[in-house]
Amino acid sequence: MEKITAVVEGIIFRNEENGYTVAEVSMDEEELFVAVGTVPQLYEGMTVELEGEWGSHATYGRQFQIASAAVRTPDSLDGIRRYLSSGIVPGVGPVTAQRLVERFGEETLDVLRYQPGRLSEVNGISPKKAREMAQGFAEHYEMQSSMVFLQSIGVTAGFAARIYKQYGSATEAKVRADPYSMVDDVEGIGFRTADRIAQTMGLDPASPERAKAGLKHVLREYAGQNGHTCLPQELLLREARRLLGADAPVDEALGKLVITGGVKQERMDAGVFVWLPLYRYAEKEVAAKLTALAGERREMPWADVPAMVDEIVARQGIDLSQEQRAAVLDAVTSGVTVITGGPGTGKTTTLNCLLDVMDAAGWEVALGAPTGRAAKRMTEATGREAKTLHRLLEYGGMDGAGSFKRDEENPIEADAVVVDEMSMVDLLLMQGLLRAVEPGCRLVLVGDADQLPSVGAGNVLKDLIQSGVPQVARLTRIYRQAQESLIVTNAHRVNQGEMPVLNRVDSDFFFERKNSLEEAMESTVGLVAHRLVKFKGYDRLKDIQVLAPMKKGELGVYALNARLQSEFNPPAGDKPEVKRGDFLLRRGDKVMQIKNNYTISWVQNGETGEGVFNGDMGFLVTLDTAGRLAQVEFDDGRLADYDFAQLEELQLAYAVSIHKSQGSEFPVVVLPLVGGPPMLLTRNLLYTAITRARQMVVICGREECVRRMVENNTVVQRYTGLLSAFAQLKDLDELSD
Repeated sequence: MEKITAVVEGIIFRNEENGYTVAEVSMDEEELFVAVGTVPQLYEGMTVELEGEWGSHATYGRQFQIASAAVRTPDSLDGIRRYLSSGIVPGVGPVTAQRLVERFGEETLDVLRYQPGRLSEVNGISPKKAREMAQGFAEHYEMQSSMVFLQSIGVTAGFAARIYKQYGSATEAKVRADPYSMVDDVEGIGFRTADRIAQTMGLDPASPERAKAGLKHVLREYAGQNGHTCLPQELLLREARRLLGADAPVDEALGKLVITGGVKQERMDAGVFVWLPLYRYAEKEVAAKLTALAGERREMPWADVPAMVDEIVARQGIDLSQEQRAAVLDAVTSGVTVITGGPGTGKTTTLNCLLDVMDAAGWEVALGAPTGRAAKRMTEATGREAKTLHRLLEYGGMDGAGSFKRDEENPIEADAVVVDEMSMVDLLLMQGLLRAVEPGCRLVLVGDADQLPSVGAGNVLKDLIQSGVPQVARLTRIYRQAQESLIVTNAHRVNQGEMPVLNRVDSDFFFERKNSLEEAMESTVGLVAHRLVKFKGYDRLKDIQVLAPMKKGELGVYALNARLQSEFNPPAGDKPEVKRGDFLLRRGDKVMQIKNNYTISWVQNGETGEGVFNGDMGFLVTLDTAGRLAQVEFDDGRLADYDFAQLEELQLAYAVSIHKSQGSEFPVVVLPLVGGPPMLLTRNLLYTAITRARQMVVICGREECVRRMVENNTVVQRYTGLLSAFAQLKDLDELSD
């Protein structure tokens, strides 16, 4: 890289969120050129030392790509004047800056910093204004000093700005004392970043602070990547030693974290477990609130509820089975009801009948689902408006259950709340929902308990069913119309451990035998790009979704996306693109949000809001490489704004993992299956993939791979403490009795 010294002549653009700046600069009084990069706050007149590389831009021409920047205090009279005129000190403009330089000359900056009382020697500067100027300059100096310190230990300018915003003048002292505190305090800084900074500063790898941060990192990683709300203590200690090294004092660090409340430690039936406090508090709150709701009874307007249900069913001409009728009765007479069943078992018919009964009772009913896709399907199925749970709870701008405006003080205004696709609801979202459901309100939870658990931490639906607290209605009968669909038939066959029917003609379920990875890849691409489009007129990007059991490998999500992107959206001169990790994002790409982000702004039909969520899918419609801004149009119509730093939260979505497809339905699912690790080729993974399709499933691969998945009924265990929280409540009730 090249190092240059330049003077800032003007700021063309600056993103205050991430520090990305486009500045006009000059070097040795030569002509202006543009310098771009993520840097500390720059002002006109500043002298900066830049490190980076020369490049070219279609609009700005020759430009300097900044890798790092440091501000150098000006030493000429003109430089000092321009520096103070740039706005770094509130209340100091060109006129005041000129007077200061005329009075103090080359000592001007020293006077501002060390002898602020002398500023009132200048005509027009009162003692009060002198104090304000000195304070403003001191704050600016502290910021610049902090930025220099942070960059000296390898912190990028973007993160440096976030750190200084959090710690202010205490930045250097705080980071030197405990760099791992940034993991909890500064958004975007994880353990590995903090650990690298700590090692740069020479901190002892066996320090207690590092061990405590490593333990919490393991808990966060297992929650975020595997959905565990807690871990067995021995597993936690073993993983922490693997991360930190065998000499790390993890046992002592865990003891200190327990004492200070940094983690929660409890004994359950299977042994001693450890939680991040966020999750243990959430489990206990969910158990308490749901138990209380389940015990509530709202009076019905009819003396004979079963007779009224029968009358409404007859009036609507609905043919209900006994188990459907029982589910409706449970839902209107119980505080909390779970209605569960596989595809084709009449969940939608049951739900519509239930809503008719609630209408007849004069109840106000709120409908919700975890994702935009699921809410849209619920609206189509019921003919009533359904909202995402985040909209229903009126998301308010922070992470976790505390981010919702609807809560105990401002509950959902409804007599009944009905939630669909409950298998997708994680622990923290359930916590937020229960806070907003007022006592006496009916809560009806609809979902398929055999689906994969939520992407987020927790195993809420299965834990609720197993707890015995809510009333559970199981729908098992497959209806005649559904039996005509091989998708439905095969889903149930797989769920019961039977091979799906793979060779029936004129069906909605097809199998193409391909023995090699290369053949399966070519067949998958051909199906999506040409054959299914010709066969049924499907839109290859909007109607057809490729799903895969694994992310890595020759037939994993990453490889499929690279191949499908080259087929559907190849590079072109008019298509801007940006590299993100191991892949490129290009304007026009099909993308998926892979983590909850509660700050991204969006607009939809004139309505504005914030927040995009894990699993949201759409298209990258704008990619402004000069302004480093992008826009994604999601499937539900939201147009969301991203800066380039946030693009790391997007992945290509021509193919997605089966787990990430939860809660979504697609007209057509193409599923390449040739082989893979047994832990990833399981029965409920195949069941979930099949049930994502509404009109057609096509499997490309080896019949033996399908058979292995059907026979592998291994369910990857999720460590959660919700059942123990219910049990503790029950024990307390028995003691009080």
